[in-house]
Amino acid sequence: MNNINRLFDFPYYQLEKYPLSDALVTKYGNEWVKTSTQEYIDKANCISRAFLRLGLNKNEKVAIISSNNRTEWHICDIGVLQTGAQTVPIYPTISEDDYEYILNHSESSYCLVSDEEVLNKVNAIKHKVASLKEVYTFNEIENAKNWKELLELGKETSNQDVVEDRKNSIKTEDLATIIYTSGTTGRPKGVMLTHQNIVSDVLMSAPRVPLVKGQAKALSFLPICHIFERMILYLYQYYGISVYFAESIEKMSENLKEVKPNVMTVVPRLLEKVYDKIYAKGTDLTGIKKKLFFWALDLGMQYKPNNENDFLYNLKLKIARKLIFSKWQEALGGQLDVLVCGSAALQERLARVFSAAGIPVLEGYGLTETSPVISVNELNNKGVRFGSVGRVLQGVEVKIAEDGEILCKGPNVMIGYYKDQEKTDEAIKNGYFHTGDIGVIDSDGFLKITDRKKEMFKTSGGKYVAPQVLENSFKQSRFIEQIMVIGEGQKMPAAFIQPSFEFLAEWAKRKNIELGNTPEDIIKNERVIKRFQKELDRVNENFGNWEKVKKFELTPDIWSIESGHLTPTMKLKRKIILEKYKDLYHKIYS
Repeated sequence: MNNINRLFDFPYYQLEKYPLSDALVTKYGNEWVKTSTQEYIDKANCISRAFLRLGLNKNEKVAIISSNNRTEWHICDIGVLQTGAQTVPIYPTISEDDYEYILNHSESSYCLVSDEEVLNKVNAIKHKVASLKEVYTFNEIENAKNWKELLELGKETSNQDVVEDRKNSIKTEDLATIIYTSGTTGRPKGVMLTHQNIVSDVLMSAPRVPLVKGQAKALSFLPICHIFERMILYLYQYYGISVYFAESIEKMSENLKEVKPNVMTVVPRLLEKVYDKIYAKGTDLTGIKKKLFFWALDLGMQYKPNNENDFLYNLKLKIARKLIFSKWQEALGGQLDVLVCGSAALQERLARVFSAAGIPVLEGYGLTETSPVISVNELNNKGVRFGSVGRVLQGVEVKIAEDGEILCKGPNVMIGYYKDQEKTDEAIKNGYFHTGDIGVIDSDGFLKITDRKKEMFKTSGGKYVAPQVLENSFKQSRFIEQIMVIGEGQKMPAAFIQPSFEFLAEWAKRKNIELGNTPEDIIKNERVIKRFQKELDRVNENFGNWEKVKKFELTPDIWSIESGHLTPTMKLKRKIILEKYKDLYHKIYS
């Protein structure tokens, strides 16, 4: 069965081509529990039969909310899809109001949740969601219905023929899932993706992943409710890659050593954190060890991809990898062949230094509306260009509009926003999806993202400023955890900055500086303010006079999803941040 047209075809394809004893692996307590390909399919069929017995109809909606990636998510996803119903994955970290909005807007009939915290949030608004019939939990929770009740209900196989009939009636162009985007403004929009949208994106992306089919392990930790990780997980199934689910971001380091993965998806922020920790350890070294560490780091920053380094460089790199970079690899499990990076712009120096360390990072680009991959770098065919998001996938068409916006057409482009024809018509014009991103394609076909169209602003002098370009440059400083460049309609750009309080503490210790006891004290410290000014002056040198960030204010808060500064995909909620710091804004511009 080589024909994969619907999402639930992936596990069956895996069973035929690369049956695994550890298709999906989750850690419960201290034990990694393996689910084979056959068991995965058997349990998914149980879920399908159970939902049919509960009367689930085609095109009904089933919401899935999980705080961590786990085997149950995938079994239920396939189980629901086989009935012709659609899954609605929801971020666990959003507010109760957003839970209420999404469950009502999607008219979800059932909800599957991971744990007590999520269950409490859903229970708090359940009475306001008329369509919701029942909530099932993955964890065993007192007085709550458990997903194992569905497995039990579907155990008896007499209605399997009804499941098969449902499966056979589902076409590749049928709706598979509604993913609510974490809008930086306003209510989330429900992106409607068909089976074909996601299947085509998996099959077009697969040639770019340099792994041996049926012989690799992946560690998964980015939220599956985000289309990036979800699409990659279907790709792993297609390639016969065993998927191990990380317990949490806090246990990543431990899980990496236990699993020893060959592949992993990451977001730039994670790589920045890993690099900062490695750098901090390097600064603690002394004598020859310290000199060697920084020699290797400098060497790494000069690395060129596609075998473009000369003989002498490669000789030095061999030494650096043996003495220094091998320890980086060890910290990441020792077996990593590739990291796939998406969701935001990756600093070029990180792609360069990790690749030099023998851990190539393939940066890609896409949106929820494009299932998501539009382009990605690849290790073959001279396919890596640092600072770019790779060449456009074969089968996808990209053109750059007159104003620089990236327009996309292909089988991976959504069919529209759920119950919102107006926004659909705004986004898709003349067959092209308007991404809202500004970019260029170079002479070798590499796509480069330069900014978000909606985020660019004009100063009062009439000059355009691209805040993301500035922010990405400033975030290379270890002093800066988060930064937002402001200045629309004002005479010059300025910035709100959340310091890296962890790094400030290290810096203060080295310099024998008394910082103060609270974040409020720290950001008022004269020496801290002077040090940040020095960082800004250094980075400003790379920009035109109209772009330079002339003033800044430090904020005492940690910018987070929970506090409303960031979306679940770690993008800045610019309007909310502006509102939170309106006093600082007036202080800068008054």
